[in-house]
Amino acid sequence: MLDFLSITLEHLGGLGILVRDTFRQGLRRPREWRILMEQLHHLGVGSAPIVLTTALFTGMVLALQTAASWEAFGKLLIGDVVSLSIVRELGPVLSALMIGGRVGAGITAEIGTMKVTEQVDAIRALAADPVKKLVFPKVLATTVMLPILTILANFVGILGGWMIACSELDQTSEFYLKHVRSALAVHDVFSGIGKTVFFALFISIIACYNGLRASGGADGVGRATTQTVVAASISVLISDFFLTKLFLIF
Repeated sequence: MLDFLSITLEHLGGLGILVRDTFRQGLRRPREWRILMEQLHHLGVGSAPIVLTTALFTGMVLALQTAASWEAFGKLLIGDVVSLSIVRELGPVLSALMIGGRVGAGITAEIGTMKVTEQVDAIRALAADPVKKLVFPKVLATTVMLPILTILANFVGILGGWMIACSELDQTSEFYLKHVRSALAVHDVFSGIGKTVFFALFISIIACYNGLRASGGADGVGRATTQTVVAASISVLISDFFLTKLFLIF
């Protein structure tokens, strides 16, 4: 138990130091705009298909389950249930989990490979900071792109519910969209999107931290990648609970 606690505290301390160094390096000039744009495209645009596909079928399943579970009123509440579920919880959380699996693993594998092949040491030997060159662009790109992907996922998820409501459950578009508009409030939209900023920070920092700590060749990189996916997923789910409570208060 004491060993587990000490290891946990060690990792939390290392993550805290990396967060400090990342923000510190992000404020220093010159700006790495070219690297940032490459990361925005790679991490954001490259993740769009898997995130949007997940959102589409989640909305479709929600519509079917709502109609099947509540036989008397389910068909009337499809727009309400789908829109609130997607925008408040499922859109942000599922998008973060998909990003954590794809982007988090990719970041760890990339930085971890550079670490075990001594490319990170070569960056230091050239009087450059690995945090500025490798970590900050990835953290910023993930933090920018995850909220954008979540907005698109919310739209696509509601669209999936609309497809099922109109094609399978004999609703009209006007009826479905009326319930969507009446169910959603501005607070619902911004609370869901606000969570993704924290999710993105957790995912990217954990991925970079595990990559920089990788050792032992290809086997070590594989272990670090697995640890990233597990830790990022757990962090998203745990933080979602506390962030939900926080946003409900405000």
